[in-house]
Amino acid sequence: MVEVVTFGCRINSFESEILKEKLKDVDGLIVVNTCAVTAEAERQCRQTIRKLRKENPDAKIVVTGCAAQVNAAKFAQMEEVDLILGNKEKSLIEKYIKNPPQQKDIVGNIFDYDGFDPYIITGFEGRERAYVQIQQGCNHRCAYCIVPFARGKNRCVPEEDIIKQIRTLLEQGFEQICLTGVDACSYKPSLSGLVARILAQIPDLPSLQFGSLDPAAVDDEFVALIGRYPNIYPHFHLSVQSGDDDVLRLMRRRHNRADVINLCNKIRSVRPEATFGADFICGFPTETQEAFQNTCRLVDEAGIDKLHVFPYSERPGTPAAALPQIQMEERRRRAKILRQMRKE
Repeated sequence: MVEVVTFGCRINSFESEILKEKLKDVDGLIVVNTCAVTAEAERQCRQTIRKLRKENPDAKIVVTGCAAQVNAAKFAQMEEVDLILGNKEKSLIEKYIKNPPQQKDIVGNIFDYDGFDPYIITGFEGRERAYVQIQQGCNHRCAYCIVPFARGKNRCVPEEDIIKQIRTLLEQGFEQICLTGVDACSYKPSLSGLVARILAQIPDLPSLQFGSLDPAAVDDEFVALIGRYPNIYPHFHLSVQSGDDDVLRLMRRRHNRADVINLCNKIRSVRPEATFGADFICGFPTETQEAFQNTCRLVDEAGIDKLHVFPYSERPGTPAAALPQIQMEERRRRAKILRQMRKE
């Protein structure tokens, strides 16, 4: 039976289920589905690969995912790795396992990829909540982010395929469905239209949830749907990153702190019981103490309940990595303060 080791985001979790189902009859195979969001995440992937080889000396180890896409050469240097597949090639993994290529790394230009794996999964091992992929890629260029170079351009799963996937998971007993994507709010023609169609066609869906939402892209139609449909779960996770407008501009985000506060208030006006989570990066280059305090104040002003906090980590290949850096000890100190706010 294949072993799939997953790092990173919900999209990776969804794709790992595809890999498990496609390769369920293959023995002696370990697939490592990597993450590249930070240099530290990539380091942890390599560390795990070495551990897996030590524990499974006879297994074939295939490395795929975002770190494999953006840094194939580094994985190719690892003697523990047998095969490296990019994010495009991942969708054809069964072909490469059945007919192993002579070269070690098969990684194409992700920006030439217009598709996604259309496979319909039947479940999520060990989970009560099932993720459903609605889009891939990202057309934005946040200063700290390598993901567009790992995932390519924005491309959207057809509505009928999304609804088919949700129905399949409901038939398997899953009651919590979470729509996810690299940049889910960029779903075309619109995320609001997709949600409206899902709930119109599957009115008895017990709980519809969402991955990270971009505060700059949540429109009034989406807010109205939250008020109209009680089966939209009233917790919303926002990709905020900072509560300081100068830092947000330097990050190349498309929202400001007022946008976050206004969005939370709009949603509460239609669903008073709504709660919010958010991602925050502490110690981004040039972030002053005052800017960090603005982030702390935003947590209270927007009423954010659940914080997902990271000390800033340089990601080689991004504009932010070339900026003057704050000492890591100070980044971690600020992250600790922000995490403590969540506990209080």
